[in-house]
Amino acid sequence: MRQKLRVAAYAVCVRDGQILLARSPAPDGTPEWVLPGGGMEHGEDPYDTVRRELTEETGYQIEVTGLLGVDSSRRIFRRRGLRAPTDHHGVRIIYEGRVTGGELRNEIDGSTDLAAWQDLSAVPGLTRVRLIDVALRLWRERPAAGRVAGGADGAE
Repeated sequence: MRQKLRVAAYAVCVRDGQILLARSPAPDGTPEWVLPGGGMEHGEDPYDTVRRELTEETGYQIEVTGLLGVDSSRRIFRRRGLRAPTDHHGVRIIYEGRVTGGELRNEIDGSTDLAAWQDLSAVPGLTRVRLIDVALRLWRERPAAGRVAGGADGAE
């Protein structure tokens, strides 16, 4: 089985009761809301990753104001045809950020197609990735260990 490790950095940006989110197609093509952020490039510091990715996906520049925590996810992706399944392990570093400049815009030719502020109260009704729920728990609870029980995998 093929193994793949992906390290990524994301930002929780909240202001005036709203969270900044981006929209991305799920593997089946259904649009779902995601946290702005993404994969680290080789040799890149995660602090720089989150700032670069957020600007690419939303048009905003941010100040990183804190480290909220780290989340880990592991899934087996089964492929069609002759390709072997992939054991995917994602490590997600979640920061808190504050918008300091730029203008909201959608990403062009990237992994997301829409950026928007969403009311925090509306998040439970959105089609979204589970990482948003984990990140909002980290943001609300501020656990000293930087981890919430039952993260994206549901594991303790």
